[in-house]
Amino acid sequence: MSQIRDRVPDVNDAEVAAADGSGPDGWEARLPGRLAELRVERDWSLDELARRTGVSRSTLSRLERAEISPTAALLGKLCSAYEKTMSQLLAEVESESPQLVRSGQQLVWRDEASGFTRRSVSPPQRGLRGEVMEGVLQPGADIPYDRPPVPGQEQHVWVLEGILQLTIDGDVHQLRNGDVLRFRLWGRSRFRNPSTKPVRYVVVIVQQ
Repeated sequence: MSQIRDRVPDVNDAEVAAADGSGPDGWEARLPGRLAELRVERDWSLDELARRTGVSRSTLSRLERAEISPTAALLGKLCSAYEKTMSQLLAEVESESPQLVRSGQQLVWRDEASGFTRRSVSPPQRGLRGEVMEGVLQPGADIPYDRPPVPGQEQHVWVLEGILQLTIDGDVHQLRNGDVLRFRLWGRSRFRNPSTKPVRYVVVIVQQ
């Protein structure tokens, strides 16, 4: 299984991350071109995109030229700028997902450095408003997000195993087996595992 590091890139960011689909015909090979298309569609310069994301111009340029692969944090910042969920962005460079999504077809990101695994269980599909993601955080894992891709986005977080400390717009919630937190996300969020065992949870996203 490939890995992807989840951290905030800076001006000197030369780190490379990879994920499933990184072969010559996989989604990762097509992602840089799609990111460049999205910027051009909005008539944004690299400087403008850097201003909107807080990511250096040089990092964005290297990403669009496929010289580096995006970290999870960088991809999250781009998704926020383009008002797309990560699953929506990846779906744009994948063939359309079938009605029945087999386990082996579900895209998995694994960030062993921060202890985070993300599985796109039910990716976006034309005509459907919902998507489902499964997350696993190892003990001590702490994943912050600056903002949602779409302000006011509706999410439902359901803990299957373990303890999840979830901070939504400054409010801290401790969720245990079977607990569900439902909310609309306007600002920062943070997923943290404060326990000594992994936590497994499901995130259901409902598009507006």
